[in-house]
Amino acid sequence: MRLGPTDGHSRQGVDLNEYLDGLYGYAMVLSRNTAEAEDLVQETCLRALRGMHGLRDGSSAKAWLFTILRNIWLNQLRQWRAAPAMVELDSDENRAYEPADATQDPHVDYVARVEREQVRVAIQKLPVEYREIIILREYEELSYQQIAAVLDCPPGTVMSRLARARLKLRQLLTAGLSPAMHNQEASETDGTAA
Repeated sequence: MRLGPTDGHSRQGVDLNEYLDGLYGYAMVLSRNTAEAEDLVQETCLRALRGMHGLRDGSSAKAWLFTILRNIWLNQLRQWRAAPAMVELDSDENRAYEPADATQDPHVDYVARVEREQVRVAIQKLPVEYREIIILREYEELSYQQIAAVLDCPPGTVMSRLARARLKLRQLLTAGLSPAMHNQEASETDGTAA
């Protein structure tokens, strides 16, 4: 799906398909719920279609779309806080598991999957301001300027918040290591053999 004129006018259309996976991932980080994330992405696309004229030439379509998504989420949070609390009966998420790569060693594949899951779980434990900044920088690869635009804060705040988020993530991942792995890691950094 393309947004905007593609008939030779000065602004090229924006291909939403290019950003859907990233938008969905960001929405999952914010909402922690597949249905809500899907709704956020759908509403983002609808608003982007209606607001295409607001995208200036030379501006980042990706940052613009992420800003729209975040603003929708913040508005929903305000509405939910004012509404009575609801209890979710089915909290198990249907997770899609990636098929195994037949060319890769099964042990290597297993270790990689376990590490990805540990990182995912650790990211979900971070406060929302850290979760979103990690996703925007490390997974979506937005620049500091683009993240500053999405979060509506100065680039210096982005850099300091990202540093704190990385430190907290590192602490969570280190705390999640088994004692044997932690001891082995410590001895490797000390230069002693276990």
